[in-house]
Amino acid sequence: MTAGARGTRGRGAARRKSLAVSTALVLAVATAVWSGQPGSASGAPAAVQPLGVPFLPSPDPLRVTIDSMVAVSLTVDKNVTIRLSDGTTRVTNQYTFTKLKIRSHMNVVQKANGHTVTIDVPDEGSLGGYDSAGKPETTTMWGNITNVCLRVLVKICGVQGLLDFFGSIIPLTAGAEDFAGDIYAIRTVDDHAALDSTDNPVHLPGTITVTSP
Repeated sequence: MTAGARGTRGRGAARRKSLAVSTALVLAVATAVWSGQPGSASGAPAAVQPLGVPFLPSPDPLRVTIDSMVAVSLTVDKNVTIRLSDGTTRVTNQYTFTKLKIRSHMNVVQKANGHTVTIDVPDEGSLGGYDSAGKPETTTMWGNITNVCLRVLVKICGVQGLLDFFGSIIPLTAGAEDFAGDIYAIRTVDDHAALDSTDNPVHLPGTITVTSP
């Protein structure tokens, strides 16, 4: 192998790693901050839900875990159809949090195209707290939350168990633990932002690592 060939291969690997990191960042933290409430699907129940972001999520979901988190509330919409980047659709769930903050350790892993991308936030972070005007921001996840626990006299785990206990709006002001989910996309929105707002609702201080076989 010539030096030129090695250099070309090295640059190609670097580009692939860069692309993988960019993809994970876009899907994991949904960096676009949008003004106003995003539109919702209309028509038949099978209509594709517009995600309100300039990309389609990967068919390989993110594995998201959070040791401890807090939010004002969580609402759940079931049987929502979303379109993925390979042109297919999935019927999944839509979870909407208000003022979602990470208290302790968020980990996001995506395996796609031969790469594993890991975003690790060891301590506190934010996926939508308050904006500079003191208004709460909204975080939406599409996918399946496989576990989340809330202590209300006793420890209640699982989204369905929380819905059965609280009804359609689950209060998370006391905090939640042991969050785990397979998530296709996460979007954080400042519902009150002006068009020229520079508020960034996403703050995830941590590390990004990329590994390949």
